[in-house]
Amino acid sequence: MAEQIRVLLTEEEVQRRITQVAEEINRDYGNTPLHLICVLKGGVMFMCELAKRLTMPVSFDFMSVSSYGSETKSSGVVRIIKDLDEPLTGKHVLIVEDIIDTGRTLAYLIDVLKQRGPEDVRLCTLLDKPERRVKKQVSVDYTCFTIPDAFVVGYGLDYDQKYRNYPFIGVVDGVAESEEKESAR
Repeated sequence: MAEQIRVLLTEEEVQRRITQVAEEINRDYGNTPLHLICVLKGGVMFMCELAKRLTMPVSFDFMSVSSYGSETKSSGVVRIIKDLDEPLTGKHVLIVEDIIDTGRTLAYLIDVLKQRGPEDVRLCTLLDKPERRVKKQVSVDYTCFTIPDAFVVGYGLDYDQKYRNYPFIGVVDGVAESEEKESAR
């Protein structure tokens, strides 16, 4: 049976808000070079759209992390699947995420990155589900949208590797939150 997906945020709403968040980042950093770290796979579309709107010199790197293995529930043990290619010493780092809910993986990731000598580490997310936050120390510096506790797809987010290419954020009706994988969330 095909999933039913209803639009939560239109493509126009998403684009408009990314532009606004990029303007905030531009104001905060000015001409200071910024190193964007994308958490794969879901963050790619968001990072590309965000980067196009940033006015300072920008460099990219990518990480892939997992806290679930082949299960749909988080094991609580975080593994780095793909590590960074570049050192972080002295860089202003902005982690770019698609969605943050429990914060377990990001709490671990932020601690790991801070140990690598960056000037600072900040966090930017397309979507935030603060009501699901387990790790309260995870502080989001730039949020495009705070959303309800629903299973969402599109704009990089997937369900069983499908729907990442949708240009909007949609809610998958009929999928229990317990079925949602908590990869980098």
